[in-house]
Parts: sequence; structure tokens; C-alpha cells
Amino acid sequence: MAERRPVKPADLIGYATAAGQEAREVAARRRMVNIRLTDEERHICTDDLAEQFAVGRLDEDELHRRVDLLNDAVTHGDLIPIFAGLPTPSLYKPAPRTPGKWRWAAFIGAVWMALPFALAGLLFLVFGREIVAAIFGLPALAWVFFAYRWASRPRRDDRRGSGS
Repeated sequence: MAERRPVKPADLIGYATAAGQEAREVAARRRMVNIRLTDEERHICTDDLAEQFAVGRLDEDELHRRVDLLNDAVTHGDLIPIFAGLPTPSLYKPAPRTPGKWRWAAFIGAVWMALPFALAGLLFLVFGREIVAAIFGLPALAWVFFAYRWASRPRRDDRRGSGS
């Protein structure tokens, strides 16, 4: 008898996320069923079929058959039989969400929280209590530094991903 693995809360969150993503893709396809295909959308779908061929989900004859159907397709609804048994075309995947300005608002809040400690450290430094100044000031500065790194992370990831 197979041993049952207990379900962890992280697994449930992953399942819910995947179900939400799938629901968004299905809704996008349903909204577009009667809309005519553009040449760019055909190119995207051809690339998706070529990718499925490259990973081995389609053989060469099946690829040619589906590409011929794609060339004859008029609306998005005609794509349903073309991609039957394959992952959803990238055409219907929602654009990745861009991080909002709330990270910078949180950073400003972190600075305001660290400000009294940094000022207390500066005050102790002026009056000759270096060790107390370090105890108050350095953690506050580290807090601000790490909050800045966290707030600017999406921008750094974008730069890293674009190759600049």
C-alpha cells in the first residue's frame, strides 16, 4: 500500500496559485474565442507549436498537420483543436505583474522607523559614547540598507534580465 504524504500548507498555496493561473488563462481564451487572429498571433502560435515539437510532444507529421490548421484558422476559437492535448499557448498567458510603488512606500516607512535610533546613535556619538552609538546607530543603518535593497529588487531583476 502506498504511503500517504501529509499535505503541507505551502502545498495548498501552490495548488491555489496554479488553479488561479489556469483560471486566468481559460478566461482569456473564452474572451477571445470570436476575435479574428492577427499575423503576429499566428507567428506566436507557430513558435509555440515548434517549441512543443522541440520538447518531443509532437512528431514531425503532427507538427505539419497542426501548422496547416493554424494557417487556415480565422478566429481564436479555431485554435482550440490545434492546441488540444498541449499546454496553453503563450498568447493567452497573462503578462507578468510589475511591482508597484508600495515597496517604496514601505521603504519610506522603514526609514521613519529607523530615524529615531539613528538620531539617538548620532547624539551618543557626539557626547563620546561610541559603543552606545554603534549599538543604536548601526542596526538602524543596516535596517535602512536592507529595506532599500528589498525595495529596489524588482528594478535590479529587470536590469539583470534585460542584459544591461
